[in-house]
Amino acid sequence: MKVFRDSPGGYALRILVVEDELRLAELLRHGLREHGYAVMTASYGEEALALACEHAFDVVVLDIMLPGISGWSVMSELRRRQNTASVLMLTACDSEPDVIHGLESGADDYLTKPFSFQELLARLHCLARARSSLTQPLLVLDNLVLDLLQHRAWRAGQKLDLTRTEFGLLSCLLQHQGRVVSRLELLQMVWGSHPPDGRSALDSFISLLRRKIDVPGERKLMHTVKGTGYSVYAEERKEHEAAQE
Repeated sequence: MKVFRDSPGGYALRILVVEDELRLAELLRHGLREHGYAVMTASYGEEALALACEHAFDVVVLDIMLPGISGWSVMSELRRRQNTASVLMLTACDSEPDVIHGLESGADDYLTKPFSFQELLARLHCLARARSSLTQPLLVLDNLVLDLLQHRAWRAGQKLDLTRTEFGLLSCLLQHQGRVVSRLELLQMVWGSHPPDGRSALDSFISLLRRKIDVPGERKLMHTVKGTGYSVYAEERKEHEAAQE
């Protein structure tokens, strides 16, 4: 069994790298350890799930194309088990359907192969910042509640299954509720100086988040301001009822 090794300086994040290409896995393990992270590796899905049960990882760097259980299945199983680790998926295809599939399966971010090690570090830094930047305990709008400490969300008393990126986007919007948050602001607040490539990535995250927040029978909370960005506010009841007719 692979174990965490001692480090005199301690570790910023506990990372599980799931990659069946052994040379790449070893390069990532060595490089991440050089930057102070605690790293374990797994080369197939079953091994990754077993390690995730034994250890509390902060981030899982997950290749989608794995022998045996696919990366998609690993992500779904981690979320089914309510594993709270952030998932950064590695994919050889950046088509929108594949990206959406990954996000819906529970990924928090993605990188397209081939990628630079510096870009991987930047993405991990953003995920680490998202885990540690929670300050206010609760954010509330209408019957939507976000618990920033427990990383949980509810709408009308029903628990919402949000990825970490979706949670980060929603918390940013709720912290500025009632005003328009530009696309650039969202990208900077959630991803820092290394946002995902292309306009469609943010659109995909927002679309998935909207499906979970604006549920039938409840007032619409998420609003798009064309050409500018997004805003969250409780739609007036009459306006909401008219929109449903």
